Amino acid sequence: MSATYNIPARLERLPLTSFQRKIFFIIATAWFFDSMDLGMLTFVLGSIKTDFHLTNVQAGLLSSASFLGMFFGAGTAGMLADRFGRKIVFQTSMILWGAASILCSFATSVEMLAIFRIILGFGMGMEFPIGQSLVSEFIPAQHRGRYIALLEGFFPLGFIGAGLLSYLILPIGGWRMVFICEGIPAIFVLIIRRIVPESPRWLDDVGKHEEANRVMTMFEENVQKAYGKELPPVKDNIIAPSHEKRTFVSAFLDLWAPGYKKRTTMVWIWWFFALLGYYGLTTWLGAFLQQAGYSVTKSVFYTLLISLAGVPGFFTAAYLVEKIGRKPSVIIVLIGCAISTYFYGTAWSLTSLIGFGLCMQYFLFGMWSTMYAYTPELYPTRSRATGSGFASSLGRFGSLLGPYIVALVLPTAGNSGVFALGAGCFIVAAITVGILGVETKGKVLEDISV
Repeated sequence: MSATYNIPARLERLPLTSFQRKIFFIIATAWFFDSMDLGMLTFVLGSIKTDFHLTNVQAGLLSSASFLGMFFGAGTAGMLADRFGRKIVFQTSMILWGAASILCSFATSVEMLAIFRIILGFGMGMEFPIGQSLVSEFIPAQHRGRYIALLEGFFPLGFIGAGLLSYLILPIGGWRMVFICEGIPAIFVLIIRRIVPESPRWLDDVGKHEEANRVMTMFEENVQKAYGKELPPVKDNIIAPSHEKRTFVSAFLDLWAPGYKKRTTMVWIWWFFALLGYYGLTTWLGAFLQQAGYSVTKSVFYTLLISLAGVPGFFTAAYLVEKIGRKPSVIIVLIGCAISTYFYGTAWSLTSLIGFGLCMQYFLFGMWSTMYAYTPELYPTRSRATGSGFASSLGRFGSLLGPYIVALVLPTAGNSGVFALGAGCFIVAAITVGILGVETKGKVLEDISV
């Protein structure tokens, strides 16, 4: 039955039209608001620290709370999505993080705020591996890397949105009003997200061939309507997957099967060190500036200004992953992260601080785009969300440790020591990808599977 319908071949021969782009932008919209929630603490941590009279270590622990939730959410969601489907898990994540964001505004103690941040992080952790799996399974191979990289580009846009919201609302309503304002869009995104269909690749892979055919037929009809003419013929040059009974354990064991063990080792080390470096630094950017003597409003403004470089950063990454390949693109941006991060930590004036900061954010947000473009391609459909989810979980473990480590290192090593540590993390990640990485550029997902 699967061979008759040949879902992968039918998907890969489709031209890219406004229909696929609509699905992409719905997923990307949710990504934008998730990123706002995650990045918001960069801009309000200084105010929260003052209100609750927190030490650096306590502030670091609070910063890590959402990453603790993401650590559990990403791995759990990946296995659930490979077992029960992408769509239901995708929608559930929205309910969790939207509600938790609003609850953060009503926290009466730092402990309560930390609990709500953990719940918020769990919802966001569910979001990321499912979003990238969906996009990778909908978009044809020749466009896949660029679109997943562009999807991650909504992360810096969300970060910038968080900065703008903080800049406008923080002086008026404080950090509590900021959390309320960013939680409201969850209702809108939850409604429009229902338009996104289940992945026909996943349905076919788990043996639901008739349902996969119905979704695929609907997909083809909408693409043809947007295309305005007959679709290209199906080429039977892609071997459709054979259905095997799936469990949570088998999905996890797939990550360590022959052919995938090296990939999983690479991805886990890469994500851990890259995110340890990233969140160890960016979560504290606003607080660093306030400690340097800048007011809350100015620190938010300068952090927002620096973040603008992330926009050309992710566009460049989206171009590079299709032009020169995934592996070299990842290595280039990680080395760029290391160099710019180190020099940011040695900045001697406001001008040099902003200049090196712009370079740092350019590479940091490019790093995110290459990570999300490359990771889901390394695993087969049967365990793609699980592989992406556990990669994200290991990364979130690094994210969890990062702000806390910075809080411990800062008193003795100072800002320059903190940023040198971050640079070292990016170098370790680059070396790991260089040694263990495989190239996936332009290949059909089923051909990358081993």
